[in-house]
Amino acid sequence: MIGIPYHLSLVTFLPLAGALWLVVLRGEEAAVARNARWIALGVSLLDFVLSVLLWVNFDPKSAEFQFVEQANWIPSMHIGYHMGIDGISLFFVLLSTLLTPICIISAWEAVKIRVKEYMIAFLILETMMVGTFCALDLIIFYVFFEGVLIPMFLIIGVWGGVRRVYSAFKFFLYTFLGSVLMLLAILALYWQLGTTDIPTALHAAIPKTMQPWLWLAFFASFAVKTPMWPVHTWLPDAHVEAPTAGSVILAGVLLKMGGYGFIRFSLPLFPDASVTFAPLIYTLSVVAIIYTSLVALAQEDMKKLIAYSSVAHMGLVTIGAFTLSPQGLQGAMFQMLSHGIVSSALFLCVGVVYDRLHTREIARYGGLADNMPNYALVFMVFMLASVGLPGTSGFVGEFLALLGAFQVNTWVALLATTSLILGAAYMLYLYRRVVFGTITKSDVRAMLDLSWREKLVFAPLIALVFWMGVYPASFLDPMKPSLAALIARSHVATAVEPTHVAEATP
Repeated sequence: MIGIPYHLSLVTFLPLAGALWLVVLRGEEAAVARNARWIALGVSLLDFVLSVLLWVNFDPKSAEFQFVEQANWIPSMHIGYHMGIDGISLFFVLLSTLLTPICIISAWEAVKIRVKEYMIAFLILETMMVGTFCALDLIIFYVFFEGVLIPMFLIIGVWGGVRRVYSAFKFFLYTFLGSVLMLLAILALYWQLGTTDIPTALHAAIPKTMQPWLWLAFFASFAVKTPMWPVHTWLPDAHVEAPTAGSVILAGVLLKMGGYGFIRFSLPLFPDASVTFAPLIYTLSVVAIIYTSLVALAQEDMKKLIAYSSVAHMGLVTIGAFTLSPQGLQGAMFQMLSHGIVSSALFLCVGVVYDRLHTREIARYGGLADNMPNYALVFMVFMLASVGLPGTSGFVGEFLALLGAFQVNTWVALLATTSLILGAAYMLYLYRRVVFGTITKSDVRAMLDLSWREKLVFAPLIALVFWMGVYPASFLDPMKPSLAALIARSHVATAVEPTHVAEATP
């Protein structure tokens, strides 16, 4: 066990310190760009090592928040700096700190303009992502949750494609407008409880008359972020125009904030409303799974196809979460982690061929197995993981989520299972057209196989796909106590009439 003072704050704010270092970096443009890359990589790798130490020192048998840090911020209003992690948030922190250095390495040669500013944006984004999963105060959570929008807005709007400004504003407005309602709900919770402390709120009982309105306000924010149908339309545009590394973070971490929000806030804070609105969640999720899978089949752009597949996969997450069963919640958590790895890797696979041919049109490729065999192998691994092949991470999450759904409603489980068939259809369609066949175009024939840098990017992701698929217990065990406590609180709350808790709040 390695004890590090202020461990969680160090993991959260180290990237921000690295960004401030880059701000004061001066010199010739080429030297600054080179130094910015190395500084950003070094800081993000150090942050990943520190986050792994969180996992090493984490007690997997405890449902309580660990590595807790607390300081008064506005004592008179019971608002403070409060940070901590449990089994629900631990792996999202690790996912954030893992994908950031991978993004920096993947953009090593792809980004040639404003390199320093690009690295600053990613380091600030990392701080905001980690802070979102560690915050134990609703105001602090909201600051980090909304803070993510600014660097991602710049990443899409400055380094994106032809329609980058339109996509950046669409992304910002969709996600920001939903979050305004969540802010109103946070203010209502503060009025009711007298504090914004999350552990206090989790052990309080919100009156049943308030729960539906507060649930809907939080839902407005988390549904857009997840994204759920029909508020998903910002996602394909954002993915298509974002640079490869931006798509990786967007799919790998930012979409998980919606699912995390449902599990951290909606289910335990508003259990009665969650039960009431569960059929709505099931309906929207099933529509998302079937509709966006069919839309994915019709896509000619690789990024758009993978973006629509993300909506379908996150539909399984929301179904699993709102079953409020151990299997469903574990499946939702595992599916989010798996999707964070697999979808990020698929966008990196698209980035590899885009860097060589500067097009994402599926019809422009074909026969890459001949001249890019290593790429074909890597692409196959992640394609099969996305489909949910047993032995990969995708299978475990889908199986548990569907098992939880089957226990609650067999029709929901039956309709959700179509994701397996439709997912195999569009992913195999994509893989066949890009990798198999005969090379008929000279520029495709001239494409080079994976470089050592690209292999370095894919290696940890491949290892994780098989590790999670073969030994899922190493990820599921730390989650179980926290998820069990969540289920127990929800069942107690739905069985007992809530009381006014403002008087009992210290």
